[in-house]
Amino acid sequence: LCAIFMAEIAPDSMRRILKPVIETLAAIPSVVYGFFGLIVLVPLVRTHIGGTGFGILTASLILAVMIMPTIISVSEDAIKSVPLEYKEASLALGATHWQTIINVIVPAAIPGIITSIILAMGRAIGETLAVIMVAGNVAQIPHSILDPVRALTSNIALEMGYATGLHYNALFGTAVILFIVIMILLVIANYFHYKKKIVVGGGYL
Repeated sequence: LCAIFMAEIAPDSMRRILKPVIETLAAIPSVVYGFFGLIVLVPLVRTHIGGTGFGILTASLILAVMIMPTIISVSEDAIKSVPLEYKEASLALGATHWQTIINVIVPAAIPGIITSIILAMGRAIGETLAVIMVAGNVAQIPHSILDPVRALTSNIALEMGYATGLHYNALFGTAVILFIVIMILLVIANYFHYKKKIVVGGGYL
């Protein structure tokens, strides 16, 4: 919705302010987000929801905040890249601006929007520092979203320095799994990025 607002609804003066702000948020180091989660989200979760405050829920909220600027920025670019002819043709047929956005522009930009989500997921999967700070770092199988956990990337970062033998091999295998997952996401993202068929109103052009 934010990407749609920036691309199609917001006036140019507001867009010139919002665009740099969103891109700046995407460039903020993960340790800053982790520190924010540590001093703000952890106490909030502990007070209003329960548990220690360190766990899956807090880590998920931090990751959501971290990847949102990437999704918004790339999605906005995808929406702006839809040919102007699509919009003009829809308006000429009597559709309102909002109907044009929902039925023409957004469907045409779907491949780019999906690409933005997949790229953001790749960043979230590979994130380490912010997750270490708020997830609790307990190597266990969680039974609740409030339980503390240790992410795969966090496990590698915390244990690789002293791992030997089978322990080292296990961490190396974890890294290979992460590499394969991220590569699969990148392949899927490239597929949607270079997809030539554009869906418009349920049809294909």
